[in-house]
Formats: sequence, structure tokens, C-alpha cells
Amino acid sequence: MIWPVLPSRPEQQTPWFRRRDTLKAAAAWLAMGGLPAAMAQQRSNLVQLLGNVQLNGQRLLPDQTVQTGDQLQTGLASSVIFVIGDSAFHVRANSRLSLERGKSLTTVSQLRLHAGAVASVWAASGDHQILMPGLAATFQSAGVYAQASDQPGRASYLCNCYGTLALSSGRDKTLCTSTYHEAFWAAADSSEGEALMPADRINHTDAELEFLARLIGRKTAWQVTGEKPSAGRDFPDD
Repeated sequence: MIWPVLPSRPEQQTPWFRRRDTLKAAAAWLAMGGLPAAMAQQRSNLVQLLGNVQLNGQRLLPDQTVQTGDQLQTGLASSVIFVIGDSAFHVRANSRLSLERGKSLTTVSQLRLHAGAVASVWAASGDHQILMPGLAATFQSAGVYAQASDQPGRASYLCNCYGTLALSSGRDKTLCTSTYHEAFWAAADSSEGEALMPADRINHTDAELEFLARLIGRKTAWQVTGEKPSAGRDFPDD
């Protein structure tokens, strides 16, 4: 099988966390008390909004709130970082996704990624699911990076940055437990039988996951253990 490959993001876009405005926005969010304070004061749950982002077909404004049941679409050079319940999300440029409601208004049960890329950190509050073309991932507490294309024949990409994910693609099913970036390509067409293929880490960094975890008062697996496994890996330094 020839595996289609999603393009990597330009080098200058990957170290997004070095952007001074992103760090300032996160510091302001945490200084104001994070999500609990935002909910109590009926403020927006947006940590940072850049460029043109559509919420349910309308321009998303800085004082608005992203809720479960909403649909998001980001434009060129646009992104949004937000917190819902005990989960944090960084939706990259040129992305389309929907957020399905769980047992409560502030619980995301399912993230459906139609195109684009999103990094996310989820605390344990029941089962969650990420759906994308050719791939489904079910989990509880995890850090995940997902990237998909709406172009025919393109593979989907998912990295289990840490956590335990039940992955399903075509007839392939696997339970992946990771403490440090276990990634997969998922074939757009699994008619030949093979659907999942191991992959390297692309287009996301340790610092991005640490950043998102901090927004919800959590730590990544490698922050907890103080270890970053490196055997057999060739990742750029953060």
C-alpha cells in the first residue's frame, strides 16, 4: 500500500509557543483564575483568538464562548485556543471541527475533525472520542494531536502524546498506551486490509502540550515522571 502523507507545517509555524502574545494571553487567563473564574464571572472561555474564526457560521468575537454542540472553522493564518470543562484545545489554521455534548454542557464527548489540525489535553471525566477521516480514538485522560485533510486519498494523522487510546481504523483496532508521543497514520482507504501505520511526531511539540495542560491545572506524563524517552526517536528539540 502507498500511504498518502499530509504536508508538514512550515518550520516557522511549528514553534508557535514562542509567540509573545500567546504566552501573554495564557498568563492573563491564569492570572484571572482560569475557567472557574471565567464561568463564575460569565466571561469568555477563549484564551487566545487570532484572525478569522467562524463559530456556527458567524465570525467568532473575543467576548463569545465556545460551547459543546458548536462548530468551528478557522481561516488562513487564524487559530483559537479555548477551554471547555476540564479540556483545553488549540485549533490551528484552516481547520473545521465540531464539538459534541457529553453528560453536561461543559463536557465534550466527541471532537469530530473534518479537516485541519488540533492539539488537545483532556482530563479524566468519562469517555471522550476524536473522530476524523478513517480513524476513531476513544479515551479518558490524554494529550492528543490530530491532523486531517478533506482531500480524497489523504491519510489522517494522530499522535497519542500521552494516555491510553483505543484506536480503530477500518478493520484495524489497537489499544495504545503512551507516555511520550506514539503516532499513527490512518489510511483513507483501508480496502486492502492495512489501515494503521506507525508514524513519527510531526507538527507539534512538548511545549504545546505542556501549555494546554497548564491551562486546566494539569501536567503531561513526562512532566509528572520527569522523563522523556528518546530511544529510537529523532525529534527536534522544543
